[in-house]
Amino acid sequence: MISLLIVDDDEFIRESLKVLMAMDAEIAVVGCAAHGADAVELMQSGLQVDVVLMDIRMPVCDGVEGTKRVKEQFPNTRVLMLTTFDDDEFIIQALQNGASGYLLKNIPPDRIIHGIKTVHDGDILIHPDIARKLTTFLRPVAPSTMQSSETSCAHKLELYGLTPMEQTIVRHISEGLSNKEIAQKCFLSEGTVKNYITDILSKTQLRDRTQIAILYLTNSVK
Repeated sequence: MISLLIVDDDEFIRESLKVLMAMDAEIAVVGCAAHGADAVELMQSGLQVDVVLMDIRMPVCDGVEGTKRVKEQFPNTRVLMLTTFDDDEFIIQALQNGASGYLLKNIPPDRIIHGIKTVHDGDILIHPDIARKLTTFLRPVAPSTMQSSETSCAHKLELYGLTPMEQTIVRHISEGLSNKEIAQKCFLSEGTVKNYITDILSKTQLRDRTQIAILYLTNSVK
């Protein structure tokens, strides 16, 4: 069961989301908050939360700052941004603060439910156009002179000391595959995939899977 905390300043939206989440037996809404600070207070009081569904634009403490506070104090909790605004700047800031991705509120309910399950499983939801704008967030790599973007990306990843298998795993992470799916594709155990990811994070000095995906997506664009 996925424990979900809904954070939105609009009470109608909060209640509507609670009703929508009740459609799925694998998700349990354990609380609601009107802004990011409220969410952190609930979690500090002992509320166990697997995923926070966080609006971006809210008074008092918006989703960008709320995400930062949640991830600083509860690093294992996933944060999924939900917004009516296709606002790249706010989305990028939220991702920098540790969000696992974002969705727009006008998408069908089943896609919101799928998104919650996706980030809960440790995967990410980032549109490539957003990822391309995060290049300054990553350590710079040497410019490529190769014509093939895929070959160019592999060359850049080599600069981090990544082995061919680690580069393959980075690519699969950018495709949104889970550890189980990566293990199946690479004929490895899930435990081995986790070990590879730990090594990748160490070599690239990145924080999580989200940043690994950003690394691949940005470096595969010429």
